[in-house]
Amino acid sequence: MNPIDQSTIDRYPTSLRVLHWVRAVLVLGLLWVGWHMTGMNDEVASKYELYYPWHKSFGVLTFLVVLVQLAVRLRTPRLPQPLETLAGYERVLSRLTQRVMYVLLVIVPLMGYSMSSTYTMSDGVFFFGVNLPELLPKNDDWFAVFQWLHKVLAYTLLVLIVLHVAGALKHRFYDRDPRNDVLRRML
Repeated sequence: MNPIDQSTIDRYPTSLRVLHWVRAVLVLGLLWVGWHMTGMNDEVASKYELYYPWHKSFGVLTFLVVLVQLAVRLRTPRLPQPLETLAGYERVLSRLTQRVMYVLLVIVPLMGYSMSSTYTMSDGVFFFGVNLPELLPKNDDWFAVFQWLHKVLAYTLLVLIVLHVAGALKHRFYDRDPRNDVLRRML
């Protein structure tokens, strides 16, 4: 059996491309809704009756999509390698950005779940009508810590997403070498 020549793999498998774009839409929606709902006045009924429950449900869904995506990545032996045509610092920055984004894509929803689980005024985390078990005791001091972490890490994730998108667009539209177009691997 011949070893797989990783340099000839130029696109991600369809399953990972679909999961990537589904996750992207979900995460961007969650970031927008999170920013929007936290800026709403507390007297607006839809803040707690509509926005928070849906944010939690889609947050759990996104967490599950990320777990599936990670499992598929681990079980897929043939993935594109960093392009040799990119500068060394770009390959390192790309790999670091992607890894930190995956870590945050797991941690941010866990911090959101922890917020809802520990907040004394919370009804818990609903996943599209199913009440998930609260594994942490109610404690508003811990809630404040989880709330701060959820917010800071979500904004950190947003910065990394902007960097990720800017890098892909730079390689597609600005680089002189058309082989640097990393976006085609995910389309």
